[in-house]
Amino acid sequence: MSAASHHKNKLGDLLVFFCSKTTLVLIISVAASLSVTACSKNDRAADQPPGMALPVTVIEVQPTSVPISAEAVAQTEGAKEVEIRPRVGGILLKRLYEEGAAIKAGQPMFLIDPVPYQNALAQAKAQLAEQKARIVQTEREENRLRDLLETQAISQREHDNAVSDNAIAKASLHAAEVRVRDAELNLSYTRVAAPVNGISGRFRFSEGALVEAHNSLLTTLVQLSPIWVRFSLSDNELTQLGGPLTEQKVQQVTLILPDGTEYEKKGELNFAASQIDPLLGTQQLRATFDNSDQRLLPGQFVRARVITGQRDGVFLVPQVAVQTSDLGKSVYVINEKNEATIRPVVAGRWIGKDWVILEGLNAGDKIIVDNLIKVRPGALVAPHAPAETPVASPAQPNPDQHT
Repeated sequence: MSAASHHKNKLGDLLVFFCSKTTLVLIISVAASLSVTACSKNDRAADQPPGMALPVTVIEVQPTSVPISAEAVAQTEGAKEVEIRPRVGGILLKRLYEEGAAIKAGQPMFLIDPVPYQNALAQAKAQLAEQKARIVQTEREENRLRDLLETQAISQREHDNAVSDNAIAKASLHAAEVRVRDAELNLSYTRVAAPVNGISGRFRFSEGALVEAHNSLLTTLVQLSPIWVRFSLSDNELTQLGGPLTEQKVQQVTLILPDGTEYEKKGELNFAASQIDPLLGTQQLRATFDNSDQRLLPGQFVRARVITGQRDGVFLVPQVAVQTSDLGKSVYVINEKNEATIRPVVAGRWIGKDWVILEGLNAGDKIIVDNLIKVRPGALVAPHAPAETPVASPAQPNPDQHT
């Protein structure tokens, strides 16, 4: 074989190799394209079947009325919280009540050693008897000297002295009577009685301890019914209610208990501060509630809801249907073509699980309340009522779309 023929054969082999490799690359590229196309179609199918409307739950809203109110953290306290202190000092002999028990006004709670006060009373009564005897003597002397003065057997000075002695004796008699009453009162104070109805606290002293009059705190007594609730509202909350509150402005006060339930008895505002606290920027308020069943105890944390009036023409929308973004709050509304459209709204406060929508909605609007992650503006949806089973429906062909 000549050199020219060998060179020609080599060139032919190279051309076959390059053509085969190019064909292989083209085949791989086409396969990859088909694979990507198939994957993208599968992804769309997993999200929403082609030509099918997205099933969503909708509610039709109508204007309603809601109370104008505000809520704040509050704390309960006894309407009367009394410190029980002895009015006389001495040895504490006995405790006459059970700790934590209900106490009635006038019920004895403690007994202080009465013997020293019994002796003081006996001494005061003896002095009173002495003064009464002296009165008899001075009156008798005054009458005797009056008769002698008429016969000029004595001087006028002697008679005047007898009159003065009788007047002094009468004044001493009044003083002795007061000392007897004081001694009787001190003796009665040896039995320390409850001044009001309430629930007793723990015993601060042991029996046999020496207590001082007016200084030793024996226990406390808390009146549970009615019970007071203290809370405060900020400037912004007061503005929503129409300004600082007074007893005349507030229609009703309700309590939300720690478990989320509402206390069945309504309260009334019985105190409203006449100025705003300059440090906290709040108005101090207090309400009173009937607590005859003793369901509330002093010191509990609750929520107080103040109602000042009623707002008409608003809409209630579930919280899950209201979306929040940098531009504000919005909801998805279905138009007459069953397309989802975004509607900006102005929201007020919460009532239960609903937002109060002040502006942005009209009577009869249909609000989407689920599948909001999949809904997009302009998307075709298949609406159904909350109680109905969702069924995906075929999308209607668009007349403007060409096949």
